[in-house]
Amino acid sequence: MIDIDYWTKGVGFLCGIDEVGRGPLAGPVVAASVILPEGCHIEGIKDSKKLSPERREELFGKILNKAISIGLGIVEPILIDRINILQATYEAMRRAILSMRVFPEYVIVDGRPIPGLPLPQEGIVKGDSLSISIGAASIVAKVVRDRIMEMYDLIFPQYGFARNKGYGTKEHIEALFRYGPCPIHRRSFRPVSEIS
Repeated sequence: MIDIDYWTKGVGFLCGIDEVGRGPLAGPVVAASVILPEGCHIEGIKDSKKLSPERREELFGKILNKAISIGLGIVEPILIDRINILQATYEAMRRAILSMRVFPEYVIVDGRPIPGLPLPQEGIVKGDSLSISIGAASIVAKVVRDRIMEMYDLIFPQYGFARNKGYGTKEHIEALFRYGPCPIHRRSFRPVSEIS
């Protein structure tokens, strides 16, 4: 994992950051930032999308136990629609960093660097597979967002959010056309924009 390269250069509080929820038709985009102790190893951490929900939950508990600090940034659909999904993603990442109780020395991001972040940072393509810190952030963000969507399912059961997590599955699209959009649908996303 590339985290070792940063730790050997003397970066103590290395922060990995990742997001989930850019593509769904409903629900928030969620970013997580994680600082792990130098030399930390948690077996099985990788891109959250490649793990079963049960394995993600198991690793989530291990990450919470080992992390020095974890931050979360959540941007709801109303802001996503106002500023667009890319800007909402960056905003969620900035919020995640700012919510940490320990401020990072250096930030590594899955993908591109975060505009407007006043910290040294580096974007790493496929970072969630190359860095334990980014992989941990990916898992935290995914578990938190899935739990949010499961709670929304209790309020809006007709859309199947507990199963589809807001993604455009056949079941979700059919419910969208049958019932129309609910308050957590992203009005700027198709086909929601065609129904609203």
